[in-house]
Amino acid sequence: MRTTKGAARNRAKKRLFHAAKGFWGGRRRLLRTVKETLLRAGRYAWRDRRARKRDFRRLWITRISAAVEMRGIRYSEFIHGLNKAQIQLDRKMLADMAVNDPEAFDQVVETVKQALGLEAVVV
Repeated sequence: MRTTKGAARNRAKKRLFHAAKGFWGGRRRLLRTVKETLLRAGRYAWRDRRARKRDFRRLWITRISAAVEMRGIRYSEFIHGLNKAQIQLDRKMLADMAVNDPEAFDQVVETVKQALGLEAVVV
């Protein structure tokens, strides 16, 4: 007598169809299409988890750059001054300060300007 997968196959299919919940049309209803779609979705998810990190870093740099330009210093000078002043704040925290706590960000910029030997000009 020939044996079939039976319950194991049904469990495997159920797992795939459950993962495809919310997909449209055959991408949710047809086994082969579900498998292909889930493979592709997994590749996109893997790629975009890494892309998200790059995207946020670009956003933080843009925000910091705009904030320091308003205070009369270039982004590259600002980052150099942070290192020179031994201020250990990452770009995420600096961008948050620039948006939500401008007074504290002003103090950081003044410290950086002093470390660089620039005259502290209030703009």
